[in-house]
Amino acid sequence: MKTIIAAYSGVLRGTGSNILSALQDLFWLSKSKVEKQLQIISVLQWVLTFLVMGIACTLILMYILCTDCWAIAALYLAWLVFDWNTPKKGGRRSQWVRNWAIWRYFRDYFPIRLVKTHNLLTTRNYIFGYHPHGIMGLGAFCNFSTEATGVSQKFPGIRPYLATLAGNFRMPILRDYLMSGGICPVNRDSIDYILSKNGSGNAIVIVVGGAAESLNCIPGRNSVTLRHRKGFVRLALRHGADLVPVYSFGENEVYQQVIFQEGSWGRWVQKKFQKHIGFAPCIFHGRGLFSSNTWGLLPYSKPITTVVGEPITIPKIDNPSQKEVDFYHSIYVDSLVKLFDKYKSKFGLPETEVLEVN
Repeated sequence: MKTIIAAYSGVLRGTGSNILSALQDLFWLSKSKVEKQLQIISVLQWVLTFLVMGIACTLILMYILCTDCWAIAALYLAWLVFDWNTPKKGGRRSQWVRNWAIWRYFRDYFPIRLVKTHNLLTTRNYIFGYHPHGIMGLGAFCNFSTEATGVSQKFPGIRPYLATLAGNFRMPILRDYLMSGGICPVNRDSIDYILSKNGSGNAIVIVVGGAAESLNCIPGRNSVTLRHRKGFVRLALRHGADLVPVYSFGENEVYQQVIFQEGSWGRWVQKKFQKHIGFAPCIFHGRGLFSSNTWGLLPYSKPITTVVGEPITIPKIDNPSQKEVDFYHSIYVDSLVKLFDKYKSKFGLPETEVLEVN
């Protein structure tokens, strides 16, 4: 009875903190437990967005077209046709969405941290090479598509654009949700526009290893697919955009994955998907929704620390030769390895740990 009276008095006082306090007493939940549940909800919504939102929204739109509310779906489809090329022109970011409180709970679940090592000039454009991919690129999303870790405060005047599969922007609703966070298609049209027609101070974040790298992401392994990935260097040379190596310690620790050996039927299927669709299906698991001791889709609560390295000055060459591409690519690889070696012991790895570059 006393608990109910406490809740009622909190409502009468009209303050959010008193209401929350009273509700916590009423349901026997401490503040830390409430926050933990909010963290789980925030991560779960992004996991479901990543896995099923595009397909689900497409099916729902098709269903609405067959109901009395078909006009709503028709209006959205008309808007979709009109707005089709927006993702290729820098998208439509929303600072309001990027600053949602849900992203701070998302950050604290792991937790995720962004480390700045050097200043970035607002008079230059940049291509950030993000490593490793992990299963879902959780560090890349939290650090560069939200303001949860303070990217705009750490790099004032720099606008980050996280590049992802172009197919995501053909999905209704999902495309708008992604664009609101500053996410763009990882294709030449989009990158050319941002680096040449959007002024300076732009930073395109490319997860260089892509789907191929995700197939080898397992806890305890620091491996990147980079040796033959040179397209991003060629883009940097064509636009005179500085290259910035970025390594995310802990990205591979948040999910367990079944690794198929080269030559196995499982790896054959993954490579076929990668070649024809652009992504590779992985068999992975994290923790359960109600217990960390069961399997589920939630990632494990392991720290992810993303370190942004020193920018590499790149000249503008309209038609770079293969020799020039190879030269700057080797500089980039060396810079990434040095970044890893410098910070590995600070974030839980032994001094003997070596970054495997494939």
